[in-house]
Amino acid sequence: MSNAKSGSNDAETLDSLMQQLTADGSALARHVSFPDEPLPVPAELDAGDIDFVAVFTGDGTIKATLDALAGWGGAVLVLPGGTMNLLYHRLHGDASSEEVIAAFHTGKLQRLRPQVIRCTAGRAYAGLLAGPGTAWNHVREAMREADVVEFASGTVAAMSETLAAPGVACTVPPMGRPEGYPLLLLDPTAHGIEVTAFHAEEPGEYLAQAVALLRRNFREGPHDLLGSVPAVTLTGSEGEEFGLLLDGEPAEACTSDRFELVRCEVDLLAFESHA
Repeated sequence: MSNAKSGSNDAETLDSLMQQLTADGSALARHVSFPDEPLPVPAELDAGDIDFVAVFTGDGTIKATLDALAGWGGAVLVLPGGTMNLLYHRLHGDASSEEVIAAFHTGKLQRLRPQVIRCTAGRAYAGLLAGPGTAWNHVREAMREADVVEFASGTVAAMSETLAAPGVACTVPPMGRPEGYPLLLLDPTAHGIEVTAFHAEEPGEYLAQAVALLRRNFREGPHDLLGSVPAVTLTGSEGEEFGLLLDGEPAEACTSDRFELVRCEVDLLAFESHA
């Protein structure tokens, strides 16, 4: 399946990908173009005797697909169809899509159910962002749509909101500053949830964060690694709600919630065993 709005889903690349997937004589049972067509569900795939689903989209659409396929007995092949492709790199390291597909054809990919983050709002397979800094997502979407006016106004609004709003803190266990941070990143790994705090209290740090955003990698902005834990409770400073992005997709804001590691509910195919 693919999503034309994802970062790498141009027609030429998609056509090449389909040729690679069928190069060994495998049949392509169906191509789903999301969101024009609904996401596949287990009963539909089982009725069609489909064992594998290849997903060539961004992390947000991959998340929606994996949520829809929870409990399915087949396996999902994640391919780099977005801008960041965080889950792809988590599963396949630095291998190219051609290398991954070749390994798929020769049976060298392993099936696994990696650790993911669960909270009240849902699951995050590649990573989760929390805090007023998630307002930057609005700017990112404007960049994706090439809306220059919206990008400019969104940049000002995001900076203002990040400066003015109370932060979000790690309260159980206590980690980092008790007053919290504008943005926290939670990364699921095999050994725990890696918690990274992003900060931008000075003009120079805001400039660095803006440059990181323009390069489409906010992770290059000013940050501190707080540690790795099996679970963590995040609480909004002053009892305020804070925003959430699960795999880059907005989720319902909350004042406090527990984030824990659980197993993915569908098999994923991995080029390497580091996931």
